[in-house]
Amino acid sequence: MAKTKIEKIASIEEEIRQLENKKKRLIQEQKEQERKDRANRLCKRMGFIEKLLPDTIPLTEEQFKTFVEQTIATEHSRRILDGLTAQNAATAPAQGAGAAGRGNTPPAAKTAHTAQEDGADGSAVQG
Repeated sequence: MAKTKIEKIASIEEEIRQLENKKKRLIQEQKEQERKDRANRLCKRMGFIEKLLPDTIPLTEEQFKTFVEQTIATEHSRRILDGLTAQNAATAPAQGAGAAGRGNTPPAAKTAHTAQEDGADGSAVQG
């Protein structure tokens, strides 16, 4: 039997309500995944810093903040970071949108290793 226009409208409104709820669930799942990814990234990166610089472990939050501001947040570090960012932007199409969208940056590990081998002025440290 054919539906009346009122029944069709009610059916469409129900579909809209269901789709809106599905959209809300998907947005909530996406936000939750982003939080998990961020927590994972922060833990990995801080673990790496503590591994390279174990003397930072006993520092207070304020001391650690001062250390970061005076060592990492320098113009030299900014130039290195800008270079890596440009490198990632250039290689992102080759890697595919999936890896770039997740923030995967394999060259960063190489840079941290290079930064450890280089002195503060960029010259190689003799060991």
